[in-house]
Amino acid sequence: MAKVTWKGGTMINPLPALLVTCGATPEEWNMLTVAWAGTICTNPPMCYISVRPERHSHALIERNMEFTINLTTEEMARATDWAGVRSGREYNKWKETGLTPLPGEMVKSPAIEQSPLSIECRVKEIMRLGSHDMMLADVLCVRADERYIDPVTGKFELEKARLLAYSHGQYHGLTPSLGHFGFSVRKKKSR
Repeated sequence: MAKVTWKGGTMINPLPALLVTCGATPEEWNMLTVAWAGTICTNPPMCYISVRPERHSHALIERNMEFTINLTTEEMARATDWAGVRSGREYNKWKETGLTPLPGEMVKSPAIEQSPLSIECRVKEIMRLGSHDMMLADVLCVRADERYIDPVTGKFELEKARLLAYSHGQYHGLTPSLGHFGFSVRKKKSR
């Protein structure tokens, strides 16, 4: 199979399509769409987001040193896109998207009621990298929508939320599961 070589670029796909919320008071609460984000450590729990310095939310996060990552669903696709192409300087994104802010538990930034999972974070360090600043953060708490918690087993069934992903300029739903962690080496049960 032949491959074409291109100059270096940002081609790691798919990525999560996230709504990051920020601001210390209801009057300044804002949200922005972020795909450049991820987990960086389990113990202590840490994650990162990368944000362009010219974004309205960048200044809010830098001033308050906290944010909340909200996972999005297929149902939230339009709001997720809208929040990424409009500025909080000019629009009230809560009103325009119809999403509902919930006061934070451990941070001043809100969570989004419609999100199946919200991750409250405190910024530890901002790394100025070029077009984007990477905000390394400690995870303070995770808020899960109880609709996705099995009442019998207590298992959080995030796969039922129909999460949204972003790949090469387009939003996608996730396909049905192809296997669980370790399925390739799990021994078959004998009968």
